[in-house]
Amino acid sequence: MRNIKVAVLTVALMALAACSSGSKFRSYHGPEVTRIIVQKSDRMMYLMHHDKVLKSFDIGLGFSPEGDKLREGDGKTPEGTYFINRRNPNSKFHLSVGINYPDTRDMAEARAAGVDPGGDIFIHGRPEKYRNGVQDWTAGCIAVTDREVELIYAMVKNGTPITINP
Repeated sequence: MRNIKVAVLTVALMALAACSSGSKFRSYHGPEVTRIIVQKSDRMMYLMHHDKVLKSFDIGLGFSPEGDKLREGDGKTPEGTYFINRRNPNSKFHLSVGINYPDTRDMAEARAAGVDPGGDIFIHGRPEKYRNGVQDWTAGCIAVTDREVELIYAMVKNGTPITINP
């Protein structure tokens, strides 16, 4: 009888562990995120429903965060208004949501300066070595925790505007 109880308890604990680990793909059924606002100087990002903040996040930025991104490799996070244009469920940073940088303005500025504007700017999770705090370490992306990017991935639709302020 004792062996049966142990077996039942083991199976129950395994089932509970499987449920708690969950999927990285969450559902969201709340108010629509109508825009995203990033305040680089405060290291904050806000998911907005019109003028109401739905969620706020502490963020990490590019490794050289002050100023607008001009070229590939400068470590800056772009500034301006863009939109969410893609998502990557297989990101090496857990999940990622793409920003349409560079836009035509960015490309023209880079061309005038004779440089490559770079690209592949995302909101994404953090690798293991950066999980213990908010640090500026990306190549120009916006970093949040893995749990937070799961929520952002669920809440934010392609086409959502994102304004990145200095």
